[in-house]
Amino acid sequence: MGRARLEAFSDGVIAILITIMVLELKVPQGNDWKALREVLPVFLPYLLSFVFLGIYWANHHHMLHTVDQVDGKVLWANLHLLFWLSLVPFVTAWMGRCPTAQVPTACYGIVLFLAGVAYTLLQSTIIAKQGEGSKLKKAVGEDRKGKGSVLLYAMAIALAFVHPWLSDAIYVAVALMWLVPDRRIEGAMGRAS
Repeated sequence: MGRARLEAFSDGVIAILITIMVLELKVPQGNDWKALREVLPVFLPYLLSFVFLGIYWANHHHMLHTVDQVDGKVLWANLHLLFWLSLVPFVTAWMGRCPTAQVPTACYGIVLFLAGVAYTLLQSTIIAKQGEGSKLKKAVGEDRKGKGSVLLYAMAIALAFVHPWLSDAIYVAVALMWLVPDRRIEGAMGRAS
């Protein structure tokens, strides 16, 4: 099977997740700037999660452009990633309601950690399917950036029980690290053509 259906399905799921998250944003009760300040604890996790979902969408898009055919293993690895991403609205809403609480902050990190692991597994599954000389393997190399992100998420989970704001800072740092879509794949695809 070609990649088009997998890509369209994944795009749709991510679009729905972003839509679900925005439903948690409630209209402020007042009509001044102070009223907006009251929604910041919900808005900031939404903004961060929107960025994370956008990062996954963009990099997933780039990764799939290295794929000509998908098989059952790739489909299931992709569903595994989408499962963890589907929990982002839940942990975002929980963290928004309890912005300084340890467990919601740790759970947010757990979901990000497992989504990062799932992305890495999808990437490895695609590389294994492509075989020796994989376009994706040439593009990502040892994938230090991806592995480093997962390590930072693990640190943030532990730090959530010490000081949740440190975890939040790590989540923001990882998002900033990935804010520009992964150019390694674009570069490798450009060199291959």
